This record gives sequence, structure tokens and C-alpha cells, in this order.
Amino acid sequence: MEPASGAKFASRMTAARFVVQEHHARTHHFDFRLEKDGVLKSWAVPKGVPERPGLKRLAVQVEDHDLEFESFEGAIPQGEYGAGRVKVWDHGTYELEEWTNDRIAFVLHGSRLIGGYDMIRFKRAGPQDWLLLKRRERT
Repeated sequence: MEPASGAKFASRMTAARFVVQEHHARTHHFDFRLEKDGVLKSWAVPKGVPERPGLKRLAVQVEDHDLEFESFEGAIPQGEYGAGRVKVWDHGTYELEEWTNDRIAFVLHGSRLIGGYDMIRFKRAGPQDWLLLKRRERT
């Protein structure tokens, strides 16, 4: 029994990473990625991650990416998937509060993005479509 509780404590102490990459591809967008289960869960966010409460942004879930992609900056050659320029816009760690099929709640600790966020599956749009919003700070 003791190793399980020790492992649980250790996983809480390990901060998961996030990255936002600005992507000048066929259409300009931002790639929002959360580390989970050994991969970067990824969403394309056409208008960028909201930096203030009250803004809702469409986030379209795309395929998972390898963890090594977290620090990628540079050009993806023409003819390859995602062709265009990629630059890290923000990165840091996050605290996960909830992750279900329809809601992801987390707190970002980046250099630009700081605070609580929610992602809610946008069922009327499509199975890969989410709404990403910054929460108001609780007082």
C-alpha cells in the first residue's frame, strides 16, 4: 500500500507542461498543447488563447504530438503536414483541476498566460470542437 501513496504524492509534485506555438501555416493560428499521458494533447486555436476573462475562443482538437515537439521552433517544409513557420509564443507548467470527456479545467503558470482556464466541449459544433476561456479570478 505504501508505494502507491508515495507514487501518488510524487505525481502531484511533478508539474505538467504546456506550450502555445504561433503557427504561420495555410491559415495563421496558435497551437495549444497540454502534457498528459506522455504526449502533448493538442488544439488549434485560430484567434489565440484568451488572455483576459470573458473571451471565448474556438479550440479544435488535433492529433497528439510527441513531447519533443514542446520546444520546436522553425520551418516545416512545404508539402509536409503543418507546413509553415512555428514559434513558441508561451510555455510553462499547469495544474490540472479536472479532465473529463466534456471539460478540462486547469491553472496555467506561463510568462504570458497565468491563471485559471476551462475548456468545454462544444457539442453543437463537432466532436473535436472545444470552447477555451479564461476564468475570472475568485476573490
